[in-house]
Amino acid sequence: MARFMVNVDGGARGNPGPAAIGVVLRDADGEIVEAVGETIGSTTNNVAEYRALLRGIELARAHGATHLELVGDSELVVRQVEGRYKVKNAGMKELHAQAKAALADLDNWSIRHVKRAQNADADRLVNEALDNA
Repeated sequence: MARFMVNVDGGARGNPGPAAIGVVLRDADGEIVEAVGETIGSTTNNVAEYRALLRGIELARAHGATHLELVGDSELVVRQVEGRYKVKNAGMKELHAQAKAALADLDNWSIRHVKRAQNADADRLVNEALDNA
């Protein structure tokens, strides 16, 4: 059983505007396994949040994750993935479907919303990627 936690964040400067994602993958002991900060072109903040979530799931699966705890500071994305909020935006529906499909064959997964300060590592990676673009 491979347990991981992944902090994800996405951001855009302007909405839409230059955007980036930040992903921090930690093992069961809390040690950082991999960290990614990369630009993703021009898009909206919400799309960037979903792209970060997808990248986080992809990274965890590449490391053999069977149990995954996702942590993000976008209440909208977290609540949509939980099923508590409806996905109304057409562009977001596809990203939401991709996220649900990527999670489907994990043995166990959860997602939780935290304040930005509790997601500082991923947030820093987003800003560094944008600053260096």
